[in-house]
Amino acid sequence: MLVLVLLGLSAAVVLPSIGRGLKSREARQAALGFAAAARELGSRAKSEGIPQRLVVDLRRNSYLLSRQKEIALPPNLAFAAVHGGEMLENGLRGFSFYPNGASFGGRVDISTGANGVQYSVRFHPLTGRVEVLRGTNG
Repeated sequence: MLVLVLLGLSAAVVLPSIGRGLKSREARQAALGFAAAARELGSRAKSEGIPQRLVVDLRRNSYLLSRQKEIALPPNLAFAAVHGGEMLENGLRGFSFYPNGASFGGRVDISTGANGVQYSVRFHPLTGRVEVLRGTNG
């Protein structure tokens, strides 16, 4: 009986941690995918000599690559905040990447929700560098 009680208590402690870990992993994967898309657009702008744009749609919880391909975040993730970029029609926010390597700087935060894990994807305006940083909400 004591063994079963100990197993129950340990499961009650461990299972929530596993759930948070899975959410954190999913948020990280989404942020890395978003950053990879931005890097791809930066490379395409340099190689083709034509500016490229990454568009964030907060209402649809998705982003568009040069207005061709829409990628939605998983249902339990959301864009927590968007800073910088260009204001477009219908509340869309655009981040342009230019042939000289520069970008329209800013930051996009992807979150698992209130008091959850958050990842920030930052676009450096002069260098066009894209970086992913981890933080927490709250």
